[in-house]
Amino acid sequence: MYEDSWYSFVPDFQQRRTAAPATQGPGHRRRESLLQQPNGAGEHSAPVDSLPSVLEEDDPNTPPQATLVRRAKSYSDFYDIVAAQLGKKTLKKRRRRQGHSTWEALALPHPQPESPEVENGHDDGSGRNLLLASQQEYLLYHDQLAMTERHLGTLVEDANSALSVLGSLCQSFQDVEGQTKLFQSQCDELLSEQRRLQILADEVGTDLRFYGYIDSVTRRLNAPGAGRIVEDDSFEEILTNLESCIVFMAKNPSYRDAEPYLARYQALLTKALHLLEVGFTNRLDKVSAEISKQIAGTQSESTHHALAYGRFEDILTESYSLIPNVQRVVCSVYDQNGFPVSSQSFDTYANTANNIFQAYWAARDRDLRPITQHEQQALKTEAAASSIEASARSFVKQCFERSYNEASLFRKIFSIEVQYSTDPRSAFTALKTRNLGLVTGTNIAPIAANLQSALQNSDLQTICNLVGWLANEYLLLEYDEDETPFTTHCRGLTARLLSEHLWPFTDAFFEAEIAKSISRAVISQDSLKIGPAANGDASSNAFPPVRRAVELLGMFDQSMPKERCQRNSPVVFKLIKESIAVLHRAEARVKASKVGTDPDLFMIKNLLMLKNELLSLEIGDVRGADMQHFGQIWDTLRPQNIIGLLSSFSTYIPGSSYWSSPWTGTPVAGGSSGNGPADAHDANEQLDEQLRQSIYAFTRRWAGEFNDTRSKKLGGKNLGKLERELDELLERAFVGQPEVVAKLKEAIHIEAEVLERGKNVVARV
Repeated sequence: MYEDSWYSFVPDFQQRRTAAPATQGPGHRRRESLLQQPNGAGEHSAPVDSLPSVLEEDDPNTPPQATLVRRAKSYSDFYDIVAAQLGKKTLKKRRRRQGHSTWEALALPHPQPESPEVENGHDDGSGRNLLLASQQEYLLYHDQLAMTERHLGTLVEDANSALSVLGSLCQSFQDVEGQTKLFQSQCDELLSEQRRLQILADEVGTDLRFYGYIDSVTRRLNAPGAGRIVEDDSFEEILTNLESCIVFMAKNPSYRDAEPYLARYQALLTKALHLLEVGFTNRLDKVSAEISKQIAGTQSESTHHALAYGRFEDILTESYSLIPNVQRVVCSVYDQNGFPVSSQSFDTYANTANNIFQAYWAARDRDLRPITQHEQQALKTEAAASSIEASARSFVKQCFERSYNEASLFRKIFSIEVQYSTDPRSAFTALKTRNLGLVTGTNIAPIAANLQSALQNSDLQTICNLVGWLANEYLLLEYDEDETPFTTHCRGLTARLLSEHLWPFTDAFFEAEIAKSISRAVISQDSLKIGPAANGDASSNAFPPVRRAVELLGMFDQSMPKERCQRNSPVVFKLIKESIAVLHRAEARVKASKVGTDPDLFMIKNLLMLKNELLSLEIGDVRGADMQHFGQIWDTLRPQNIIGLLSSFSTYIPGSSYWSSPWTGTPVAGGSSGNGPADAHDANEQLDEQLRQSIYAFTRRWAGEFNDTRSKKLGGKNLGKLERELDELLERAFVGQPEVVAKLKEAIHIEAEVLERGKNVVARV
């Protein structure tokens, strides 16, 4: 703030001090000192006394004035010098006290104390010069401090003034800040209002755009040559804008003229889609005319394939933006798998897409008709000349390959891969209704029609072999076989071909065979006898309709998956039901005609063989006449409370037996009770019920015969004869089945014991 020269400035104090004695008056003359130099430099005049009021008071707290102490020349003079110095200080203090008490009251200048040398008459000039020289440094320092004090005071005053200015500025800034906040809030309100107005203006402009677009699009769609617009990229923009306008008008029905504009936009969308449909059909007809001529002019299968798929795709896709616009329309109504996509204009788009599909498949059917007719004719020729089964397999493979190629071409052109769906709005349902002679991913009717026509005059075994081959070849994959798109496609075709056509066709053949071989079977007298088994085969002496029923069960199991071989199968149900009916008729004939056959044993043998085959069919193990499931059958037929009947004779009811009658109310395994006939809708339960009744009648009758023989005289011989007769009867009926013979004999003996104990209980009562 200040330069360094301000703090190093020294006033000319020494000159004033030196010049002051020269101005003394004549009354204060002194005697010249003997030590004065010859040049007169040592002369001094006595200073003028100042007024006491002007002089500053000595501060007792200040350090003493500096004096020049004479240097001792030797140690002997040191005491004298110290004593003289102490005396001099005492004299100064006394005179100071006298001056304060005397001269201040009179306001007179203090008398100038004289040095001892003056009082003694000596003028020591050199001492005074030394005194002044010693005080010069302190005087200079005092002046510097005084000047510094003045500058510091100035700085303090400047700082105080700056603080006051800053305070006023702070207050001004606070006032400005308050005004700024108020102005900012007002600006924010204005900005928010501006944004609101901008949004409102945009909305109004957007809404007006939906109204103003109708004129331009109407001119474009109705202009001459508007059909060429479907091959341009702008056609997709037109469809997008029309959809937006339709959605807007449908979403805001309260707007002015919303309904008329909605109707007009829908009409324009229909117009645009119709132009696209016409353009695609014209392009398709042009390509089809070229391809069909080339296919008809060659006989090579590889050339047919190259023309029908490679060349056809190349020519059809060389149409600028026509195919992308078609894909845009198809994807607006269906997703990648052909499932419907909900939208405001779904019906309009779906109608156009289905018309395009129909035109496409009609052209493909027309182009490939020579190839398909050749394959169908080859099937008929080979079926008549050689094996129908081999020709049918070859025809199925050709159709599956053609269907996969058609599905791949359809996916490339329309950008969707149609999957099976039961939705009535799906692409699969729309394509399935087309009656074409070409096999596609959705149309398998030509395969089924040709196969059924070729198999119509074949036997049931050939049909079962073909159906079983289809299921094993395409539905069931090996564990090490990789699944490819072709195998996936063939699996879907096979599942639909079997479930919709060939399985019902096979079921009809089975039902016809059941009616022919079982329901309307001729019962001869020899068929009612249980003769010796041929080659140890227990089924060789069975009832012929039952043997045929077992054969049909085996054929059905080989041709059908296990899900269709269960109890709910109509073929199995009818087979069991008709077999039971024909056995009842045969049993009545046995009872009426005395052919020497036990009717109950006749029913047991045939029903057990049928039951065993039915169980084998359910677990997928068909083994002919072996009774491998007899233990399971026996446990199912035996009543659950057998232990209670044998252990509680006190509660025994006369007339009951081990094999309870179905009308006695005894519960049986499987949860059914004997309160009435079995469920008419369950063939397996009906079979169990008939078998239970036959075993009950057989064991009850033979148990009574054994008890009657024991009660007679010579019962031992007759009993042995009766047992041999029973053994021969059972061995002839169940040859090679010792388990069945043992169980039946055990049941007869238990029944005999129960009857005997029952008689004893009644006798005691």
